[in-house]
Amino acid sequence: MRIVPRWALLSSGCAPVLMIAGWALAARLEGPSYDASAQTISVLAAHGAEGFWVMTAALLALGICHLLTAWGLRPAALPGRAALAAGGLSAFVVVLVPAPSSGGSLRHGSAVAVGFTLLAAWPVLATVRGGTAPWGLRPLPSILATALMCLGAAWFVYEVGQGGAPGIAERFVTSMQSLWPFVVVASCFRHAEDAAPAPSP
Repeated sequence: MRIVPRWALLSSGCAPVLMIAGWALAARLEGPSYDASAQTISVLAAHGAEGFWVMTAALLALGICHLLTAWGLRPAALPGRAALAAGGLSAFVVVLVPAPSSGGSLRHGSAVAVGFTLLAAWPVLATVRGGTAPWGLRPLPSILATALMCLGAAWFVYEVGQGGAPGIAERFVTSMQSLWPFVVVASCFRHAEDAAPAPSP
């Protein structure tokens, strides 16, 4: 089993922290006019938003984190690493085609949908069969992670259709997708430690 470099722990661990801190700070800058439960993260990154630069920086940092993690996650299957890297690149596309200050945008919505699909699919695509694989790369945890992300997306679509709380559903999915790479990397380190031979007395 190939070893994951230690910097992958940093890149994967920074992803959820930067993303959550980004939307929290951007929402604070936006003030009481922004409703985090009813409005999406994209509103914070729209042109003219008070926290535009914060949310844009967070998305760019998220993309860089995913690219670095995909590069360092050597034990994972190549299709999964490619999907994670492409998910990171999709964050750059989302920045290039931000949501308008009012109304919807087909280009922005398409970029978000592609990014979600890639980040939802990568756990399954990265699986390594066999009992010697790290926990985070085994089929069952990977399938459960992808299924949970898809359920979160379905929840988001439902909330949008009902005019409910799409912001909460979106934050759940985004948190899950930004956190899972760290879970996988951490499981690889744990696996390597367990497999290391005991020191001689």
